[in-house]
Amino acid sequence: MTAMDDAGTSLKIPITPLVVVSSTAGAPLMAGSPLTVAAALQRAVQMLSSHGDSPRLDAEILLARILGLSRSALIVRGADPVSAETQAAYDELIAGRMQGTPVAYLTGTREFWSLEFDVTPDVLVPRPETEILVELALGLLPQDVPLSVLDLGTGSGAIALAIASERPLVSMTGVDVSERALAVALANSRKLGLMQVEWRAGSWFQGVRDRRFDMIVSNPPYVASDDPALERLAAEPALALSCGPTGLEAFERIIDGAAGHLNPGGWLLLEHGNTQADEVARMLECRRFIHIRSHADYSGNARVTLGAIHQSPDRSPHKEHQ
Repeated sequence: MTAMDDAGTSLKIPITPLVVVSSTAGAPLMAGSPLTVAAALQRAVQMLSSHGDSPRLDAEILLARILGLSRSALIVRGADPVSAETQAAYDELIAGRMQGTPVAYLTGTREFWSLEFDVTPDVLVPRPETEILVELALGLLPQDVPLSVLDLGTGSGAIALAIASERPLVSMTGVDVSERALAVALANSRKLGLMQVEWRAGSWFQGVRDRRFDMIVSNPPYVASDDPALERLAAEPALALSCGPTGLEAFERIIDGAAGHLNPGGWLLLEHGNTQADEVARMLECRRFIHIRSHADYSGNARVTLGAIHQSPDRSPHKEHQ
């Protein structure tokens, strides 16, 4: 499929790699013999020790990317020398990480649902906890029924493409207000060979005004605009992180519009912050959704809340599947 805007125009926005500008990642190297792989890695770990929760992991991922090796191969190749050119490139990546740039933006990729996605600063970096949303969606989508699913605020397309990879009969549509984000999603669908996904431009339901679906999934912006966490997330697109003072504004819009875009018995699945489950569930109840419940992520925090609209007697694809 071709990513289209509401006027039917193909999206042709190029994806450009992130370039970090920095003079040096730390103290200059001494003249003489080049560093070994092990020494370069240890130096980077020390520089990153106060910049993030996983300095060694970050250093390994970045060095492996530069060298074209797996992380495990870094151990085997630990005594190999690192050329001056390679060390300079590695220093630039380490400098970017020290400035707060996510590793995924520095490498240009992120693994999600065992699939490798291209990511740029135009999209939110896919998080492991979002895989809970995918798991729950798959549990409600039988493998042998050609249902339709809408992913609102699709970003890199991670959720839509993960579901499509597991349910080839599903008719999947991803919507995002950012055409640059949709360009990334389209590139990922091509990269993964999942071209059956349709990409539409628009704010929430504007991209699918007259259409209904068997399921709607979304990981909308849910960080309150005054939350200090936004400073730590400054490298990521603000539009994908926060859309108002409470952090609940996107849920209100999605839940308000969902009934008009769900088939009878259809499910709405929403990822949210770890303190928002009760409020999201209340919103669903006020809009007369049924079977409302919340599910925890891998850290035990309530992360996804879902509900269904009333099912008509002659339609059964939306029964819960264990």
